[in-house]
Amino acid sequence: MGFLATDDALARDSYYDATAPGRSPRPPLRGDLNVDVAIVGAGLAGLSAAIELAERGFRVAVLEARRVGAGASGRNGGQVIAGLACDQSTIEDQLGDDAARTVWDTTLEALDLITQRCTRFGIDCEWQPGYLSLAVNARKGRALRTWFERMQQRYGYDATWIAPADLPRWIDSPRFHSGFHDARSGHLNPLKYTMGLARAATSLGVQIFEETPVTAITPAATVRLQTPQGDVRAAHALLAGNVYLQGLAPELEKRIMPVGTYIVASEPLEPALLQRLIPSRSAVCDTNFVLDYFRPTADHRMLYGGRVSYSTATPANLAASMQRRMAQSFPQLSATRIAHAWGGFVDITMNRAPDFGRLHPNVYHLQGFSGHGVALTGLAGKLVAEAITGQAERFDVYARLKHRPFPGGRMLRTPALVLGMAYYRLRDLL
Repeated sequence: MGFLATDDALARDSYYDATAPGRSPRPPLRGDLNVDVAIVGAGLAGLSAAIELAERGFRVAVLEARRVGAGASGRNGGQVIAGLACDQSTIEDQLGDDAARTVWDTTLEALDLITQRCTRFGIDCEWQPGYLSLAVNARKGRALRTWFERMQQRYGYDATWIAPADLPRWIDSPRFHSGFHDARSGHLNPLKYTMGLARAATSLGVQIFEETPVTAITPAATVRLQTPQGDVRAAHALLAGNVYLQGLAPELEKRIMPVGTYIVASEPLEPALLQRLIPSRSAVCDTNFVLDYFRPTADHRMLYGGRVSYSTATPANLAASMQRRMAQSFPQLSATRIAHAWGGFVDITMNRAPDFGRLHPNVYHLQGFSGHGVALTGLAGKLVAEAITGQAERFDVYARLKHRPFPGGRMLRTPALVLGMAYYRLRDLL
């Protein structure tokens, strides 16, 4: 797909990289290696799978083309939210009510898995519980209330509805109408969490190789993965590179699209001001199709995301345009300086549902988290580990989800998506 260089340039001013503790580079693979499981990609999904497999006694190697957490795992908005990027009705329509219940329950398990791993492995990722989903007008408020009541009735969703009169107690903003608060979801520093998972995996005997792109994969009873300086042979392989597989599995690439996402971090704010803006210190998302999302950080900044690019072209004047978006939600921050502005690519599927499955009986893949993967990636790694050990029931529920390729083929699918997203952006505005 040819956008790695652009992605590196976008991520260069990441708040997370600027404030993360120093890390020692891990050496690339040199020479040949034999393991039980080879994993392509040292992001949240790949590292989670590595931990789960190592705990089950497997010899595991993780091959990362750049650095641990270099992709979306290490520079996203940090929002940890129950559910999927698609509506739950998408799962119901494809799989039926019983399987949809299984999927919903696994997304709650994914939340618990983060806190369990942080406790067990001593990962300080600035975990903060609380999530607000907010509608920007009365019409969207009615739609959100309908969804909320349905999720409570069908799934027992444990959240609190916030009527318009009560909303000022939750957020000091003129932009929002109503919403709900989920105390079980929350937010974290994704780079610190990803680096913590890498340390945990290493402590369990996992070998992690950075600057080691996989250039070819040959499926067989023993899978062969070629890299510039050595080959890896494994009984099982997992492709967890999402939009960074770079031609390694063309049959997967046509089912996802790279979407540019952009985030800014303000200069440090007065703690009392930040507390007034979001008293619960929750993460926040609006319900627009092209949504804004934001959260306070542990060092009292406002981290604000919202712009997207479906053409892979970076928006002009990114910091200034994002500052204006932030000021629309919080006029109190209209003069606040932006200290960091960055972005990168996430993978989306046509229906926004995750795309898990097998390319071959012993070659698995995890992709299509569609911007909703901080929690789900951890659960996905666990499901792959279960499948490799012969307990594939839960993995196969997700693998039954059907995914269509994006229309237009390799040359035309990006222009087609740009036109489609322009329609949804206009619909949000109107």
